[in-house]
Amino acid sequence: MYESRKHAPLSRARFARRLLNHFAAAAGLLLGSLLIGMAGYMYFENLPWRDAFLNSAMLLGGMGPVDMPKTDVGKLFAGLYALYAGLVFLVSVAVVLSPVLHRILHKFHWDADR
Repeated sequence: MYESRKHAPLSRARFARRLLNHFAAAAGLLLGSLLIGMAGYMYFENLPWRDAFLNSAMLLGGMGPVDMPKTDVGKLFAGLYALYAGLVFLVSVAVVLSPVLHRILHKFHWDADR
């Protein structure tokens, strides 16, 4: 996916396109995760879509749920979704930062004489 150290670093325009693609992938992951969380809260806790959105968004943002679950299955879902949301946040940050870190390392290791 990325160029090796034998190749020149990407131009700024191509790097910006790569960064935009990674940002879009992270946004897609977050949107899909938000929809999964909303569906779970709506199904297991019978919350309206606005409250399901709020709870899911707060968990994905690392703040915690607003409405405490009332059913046993809702509590199980909320706990598993909270664990999942924490991982999604870390993966999203890694996906967005990986092209930047690769570019920095590539500039250090690229030999223009090859």
